Amino acid sequence: METIKNYINGQWIEAAEAEYASVINPATGEEVARTPLCGPEVVDAAAQAAAAALPAWRRTPAQDRIQYLFKLRDLLKSHQDEIARAIVIEAGKTFDEAKAEMVRAIENVETACGIPMMMKGEIAEDIAPGIDERMLRQPVGVCATICPFNFPGMIPFWYLPYALACGNTYVIKPSEKVPLTMQVIFRLIDQVGFPAGVVNMVNGAKAAVDAILDHPAIRAVTFVGSSPVARYIYLRAAERGKRVQAQGGAKNPVVILPDADMDMAVRIVSDSAFGCAGQRCLAVSWVVTVDQARQPFLERICESARSKVVGYGLDQGVQMGPVISQAARERIEGLIGVGVRDGAQALVDGRGALIPGYEKGSFIRPTVLDHVQPGSELSKTEIFGPVLSLTHVNTLEEALELVNAGVYGNQASIFTASGAAARRFSYEAQAGNIGINIGVAAPMAFFPFSGWKDSFFGDLHGQGMDAVEFFTQKKVVVERWPKDWSRQF
Repeated sequence: METIKNYINGQWIEAAEAEYASVINPATGEEVARTPLCGPEVVDAAAQAAAAALPAWRRTPAQDRIQYLFKLRDLLKSHQDEIARAIVIEAGKTFDEAKAEMVRAIENVETACGIPMMMKGEIAEDIAPGIDERMLRQPVGVCATICPFNFPGMIPFWYLPYALACGNTYVIKPSEKVPLTMQVIFRLIDQVGFPAGVVNMVNGAKAAVDAILDHPAIRAVTFVGSSPVARYIYLRAAERGKRVQAQGGAKNPVVILPDADMDMAVRIVSDSAFGCAGQRCLAVSWVVTVDQARQPFLERICESARSKVVGYGLDQGVQMGPVISQAARERIEGLIGVGVRDGAQALVDGRGALIPGYEKGSFIRPTVLDHVQPGSELSKTEIFGPVLSLTHVNTLEEALELVNAGVYGNQASIFTASGAAARRFSYEAQAGNIGINIGVAAPMAFFPFSGWKDSFFGDLHGQGMDAVEFFTQKKVVVERWPKDWSRQF
């Protein structure tokens, strides 16, 4: 069984913490590692190392900084299976889901390698006689990411490569539930040979989070998780003058119009709702069928839910793994019960799942709940599990009203053959990521991962130019030179 270590100032550090948390394989229920619950002292050591490394790193030309990222990209690709296996063991995904996660991570490293172009400034000559003005981008300083459990390999790379390419130094805190993946990745980071202190990792829970939010040397913080925690992180960090990106929860609706390709819609919605056991911030959790779309969609989605092969993600043929923990399983099954109590009908009920050979696992089978009423607790709560709620309306106008009534705004999708309906939906739906005949509207690395309303706290998002904007600060230089150049020669 592995004991998780920190990585500070280019060295692996065994924590001297009295308290450790168990890392549990959610499919088997077995303890696979122990992770230290570090506090302010360890965070301070990492922040101080990053601060000491900052002056030399920011003076390193961008073209030289990205050479480290090119090497990291190659190492991530060549060790993709090893990283994916770690994700399966600690997060419960299928092997294919874990490999797909790392494809997204690698795409962000590749995009950040374009930083010499993305970080360019601007210049205006002769804004007045003999006066020029230019705008430079310079790094913010020491930055940090507080990572979630559901994408332990991908989400740190929404931020890390851009921050490093822009000349910042970094501290990462993995989720204490899934620290193994970052152990594997940091072994690769160690091979890259970044200067000591440029990239650091600390492990812990709330005490480590608060220490990151409070540390004066850390100037920018990113986070992905639930909305209550995102709000807390945003307020506490912003109060201390830090830049913050805090991605929150979601209740992602999908509208199905009668003219949709129903087989395609069901296949895509099923993959979105039940893939990764529903534990992703872009998972479809609520379907609004319009008019005659209800019955054909309902019949097919129930059939798809029942047919999903649930089990351990390293076993052949498994299509869906467990949720992250027994506590999560109990919470999700409790919410299903609340929905049924409030009048929903469990057309497919995934509670009480027992997988032969994995009886101690945190499994829930795909669940489909019909007649979920707008305004009910289930319609407003982020379930974060393989549970799909169905509501029926008569018109697209009614569907849009439901979509926009929610407090979240992460993703909204529509399935239709009508260009007019799709255009109207993309214009009017109040969400940061919009899908047209797409179930997971995950932006490519060169676009920002958006989010509106209570799904995001901050101004600039992860990935692409938003990340460059977030990890740089603008400096405007106004300079006067003699109008008559010939006098100097």
